[in-house]
Amino acid sequence: MEPIDIYYCSESTPTLAHFFTFGYAPTLLFYAYIPIIIVSMFLGFFVFFKDKYSLQSKLLLILSSSFVLWILNIILQWIAVYARVVHFSAQITAVFEIPIFIFAIYFVDVFLNKKDISFSLKIFLSTIAAVVIVLLPTQINTLSFDLTNCQSNVGILWKYIYVGEILSIFYVIYLCLRKYFSSTTDKIFKKQIIYLMSGVVLFLSIFSASNIFGEITKLYEINLFGPIGMVIFLGLLSYMIVRFKAFNIKLLATEALVWGLGILIGSQFFFIRTPINRVLNGFTFIAAVIFGHFLVKSVKVEVQQKEELAKLNIDLKNLIKQRESLVHLVTHKVKGSFTRTKALFAGIADGTFGDISPEIKRRANQGLEFDNNGIQTVDLVLNAANMQNGTVRYDMKNINFKDLVEKIISEKEIQVEERKLKLEKEFKDGNYNIMADTIWIKEVINNLVDNAIKYTLTGTVTVGLENKDSNVLLYVKDTGIGITDEDKRGLFTEGGRGKDSVKVNVDSTGYGLYTVKLITEAHKGRVWVESTPGKGSTFFVELPAAE
Repeated sequence: MEPIDIYYCSESTPTLAHFFTFGYAPTLLFYAYIPIIIVSMFLGFFVFFKDKYSLQSKLLLILSSSFVLWILNIILQWIAVYARVVHFSAQITAVFEIPIFIFAIYFVDVFLNKKDISFSLKIFLSTIAAVVIVLLPTQINTLSFDLTNCQSNVGILWKYIYVGEILSIFYVIYLCLRKYFSSTTDKIFKKQIIYLMSGVVLFLSIFSASNIFGEITKLYEINLFGPIGMVIFLGLLSYMIVRFKAFNIKLLATEALVWGLGILIGSQFFFIRTPINRVLNGFTFIAAVIFGHFLVKSVKVEVQQKEELAKLNIDLKNLIKQRESLVHLVTHKVKGSFTRTKALFAGIADGTFGDISPEIKRRANQGLEFDNNGIQTVDLVLNAANMQNGTVRYDMKNINFKDLVEKIISEKEIQVEERKLKLEKEFKDGNYNIMADTIWIKEVINNLVDNAIKYTLTGTVTVGLENKDSNVLLYVKDTGIGITDEDKRGLFTEGGRGKDSVKVNVDSTGYGLYTVKLITEAHKGRVWVESTPGKGSTFFVELPAAE
């Protein structure tokens, strides 16, 4: 290798600390490289401090650091005026470039398999790095130095390095696809693999391609496009962090934006020559810093609030799941007990266990009625829980709603007579066909008529039907105790019932009308009540008429 006797590169004049010059470097050098340095190191350290003991977080930090050191070394080659410094910087470029690909492979392998790489792979990668380091001071690495263009002429080693970089990219693709098509890989992790592969491959490909074409064409400004790959990689990595809830990246992205903006504005001081422009740029820089401070502060508050809401939402979901499990467990246990005692009472009442006295038979029938009411209550609670979860499937068919209402009224006649009430019908002429699930819509009618009978001590229960616009309107009117305005607010909610309801009906649970509301809304209808305390109530159900 020919000795370099000239100290300064041609046309280079030191302007900073008698060591650097900014006139020879491309104008976009700092705009292309410095923001990426900030963002790369910020993300690397952020992830590292969030998960210090994770191998993949350490590898990401090393990968980011290697890339940053490579950029700083390239910047040094552009701005250093001493030929020996530029040449030495070019000689050690491989020291920073090779680790980028080695740790990219290492990072991908650990991310995919959630464990350290094999010992044999470590030996192989370490051997490659060692061979490159040994060859750095030889002509295999750099042949000579072009003083006119202030650049080193690379040796044959770089051909092998570029081939190795291309092979590394294909190896990353192989690792990702092998894991992707593994039978044990879940769908969510497969999405992460696609994002990771896309980010790493684009990063390495653009980085390597810019270096290769820059060397082939000798237009080293092409290297300025190399960091674009790192931007894409960091973007996809950030998206993975957001999408899969690894860390909160919103604050990170805001801080990176503010820092990047500050660096971009600050870097203009290197190119500004007139005092007035320096003053204007100074004001812009100060304004950006102040604005950035308040922006980061506001985003931090928003992030904290969202994190708290998310935590509360998770806690609420867990409580709902626990409640649902408890409801199903208790109701099934209770229903099972009611069913068994019902069978015993039924056996006593019908003489299965032998002859009994009239009094015992009366008590057995009474117990049978209690059990039936208990089973009905359990079914109400279970139905409400299943409707809330969306597990109920409605078999919608075109039915005659009027026929269904008349059938239920006829079934209630004995109950009405026992309570010495009157049951009247007010059916207007019209078409009463609706699209409904017969079993569930019957539950609505039955519940409203049942309630009217239970809460009416004396007087009349009136069931009416009429057509209203394109809807079918059912109303159940009674002369019962009525409902206060306060009680109306919680009437159709889970467990909602009037204060005086238990005085008239001790079996009131508050789930009946809640179930009515859920079923009616599932049929695209609505339910409401009009009532005056002491003067009775009228419940309305409005359903769409069938076309």
